[in-house]
Amino acid sequence: MSYYDDFKNESYNTASNPQPESALTEKSSRGRRRASAAALVAVCAVFSSITGFGGGYLAANMNQVEVESAQPAGVLASSSSAAAVSSVPAVSGGTAGENLSVAQVVNAVSDSVVEIRTEVTTNTWGMQMSGEAAGSGVILSEDGYIATNNHVIENALSITVRLKNGESYEASLIGTDEQTDLAVLKIDAQGLSAATTGDSDALQVGEETVAIGNPLGELGGTVTNGIVSALGREVTIDGETMTLLQTNAAINPGNSGGGLFNSRGELIGIVVAKSSGTGVEGLGFAIPVNTAQKVIDDLIRQGYVGGRGELGISIVDIQDARTALYYRVNEPGTYVAQVQEGSAAALAGMKVGDRIVSVDGTEISSSTELRTAVKNHSAGETLQVEVSRDGQRMSLPVTLQEVIPETVKAQQA
Repeated sequence: MSYYDDFKNESYNTASNPQPESALTEKSSRGRRRASAAALVAVCAVFSSITGFGGGYLAANMNQVEVESAQPAGVLASSSSAAAVSSVPAVSGGTAGENLSVAQVVNAVSDSVVEIRTEVTTNTWGMQMSGEAAGSGVILSEDGYIATNNHVIENALSITVRLKNGESYEASLIGTDEQTDLAVLKIDAQGLSAATTGDSDALQVGEETVAIGNPLGELGGTVTNGIVSALGREVTIDGETMTLLQTNAAINPGNSGGGLFNSRGELIGIVVAKSSGTGVEGLGFAIPVNTAQKVIDDLIRQGYVGGRGELGISIVDIQDARTALYYRVNEPGTYVAQVQEGSAAALAGMKVGDRIVSVDGTEISSSTELRTAVKNHSAGETLQVEVSRDGQRMSLPVTLQEVIPETVKAQQA
C-alpha cells in the first residue's frame, strides 16, 4: 500500500497568508513554508539514492544546508531500555495498568509534549531562501532529551523548544534518521516531565488513543482523541516504506513529532503523517514507539543508527524510452549514476552505467525496490547483485558496509 502521492515535502509555515493546500497532504508538520523572498518557485529534482552519500549524477550541482549534530551524549532513559541511565517518572492520575479518562491522560502527560519552531533554509535554483517552520516533540528524559520527526528539523539553522509552561530553550541537534523520520534534540534543562513509554506491540485495534501536539504551528497543547484504526500499515513516504500505527484522532500540519498516547497515559507512538483530500477523513499515522526506541537510543549514544548496510552508490530511475535516449542507455531500468570511492559497490567492481537487474534473485525495477532490498540486510552481509553492462549480465557479490553519516564521520575524524 503506497501513500507516496498523499504526502508533500513541506514544513508548516507560520505566515499569515498560507499558500493554497493541495488535495492531498503530508508529513503533517511540513505544512506550508514561509519564504523571505517575494516569490518562491519550488522545483523538486527527484534523484533516488541508496547511500545517503550525496547528490550523485543528478544532484551534484545542488547546494544543500547541513545541520551540524551535537556530540552524542547519554542513552535514552525509558521503560523499555535496558541501558537507561535514569528513571522515567510514572504516570500520575491512576494506578499502574489502570485505564484513565481522556482528561486524566491529558493531565498526566501534557507537560511531556513540546512545541518546536525552526528557522529553515531552502535551495531553489541555486538561491537560498529562509523561512520558519513548526512542529511538535516529546520529552524523553528529565534532563532534556526530546524526540521529534526528522522532517520537522530538516535544514534547520536554529531550533527553539517551547514547554507547556511557556519557557523556551534553544535546542541542540543530537542526531537524525531520515529512514525512520526520527530526530533527537537536547535542551539545557532539568526536572522535566518525561513521557512514560508503553508497548506498541501489545496494542489492539479499537483501543483509545490521545494525540497531543502543535497543529498549525500555533495551537500548542491541542488534544484530540480516537482509536487505533489499524496496526502495521505499510505507508510509503518520500520513497521510504514505513510500518506505522493508524489512528482516527485528528492530525493536522504541526502535529508531526508529537505524542500518541494510550488510555493509561503511556507513549505508544510519535505522530508522523496524515492523509487528506476530498472525501478523506480520519487518517493519521504514528511511528510505533517500539520501532522508535532503538533508533532514539542509537541517536543519543552515537549520533546515527548502527548496523545498517549500504551499497555506496547513487542511482537514477529511467522509466521510458525518451529518458533512456537522454541518458544514452538502451533500455529503461535502475542505473548506477555514481559509485562512492572505497564503498562496498566499488570494492565489488560495480561501475557507473550498470543497470541493476536483481538482488539475491529478486528483480529490481525501481530505486524503491532496490532500497527495500538493501534495507532488509545489515552491515557485513553479502548480497548477490546482478547487473547488466554493455549487454552482458554479471553477478557481483557485494558485502554491505555500515552507514555512517558524513556529519558523524567529521566528528570522529
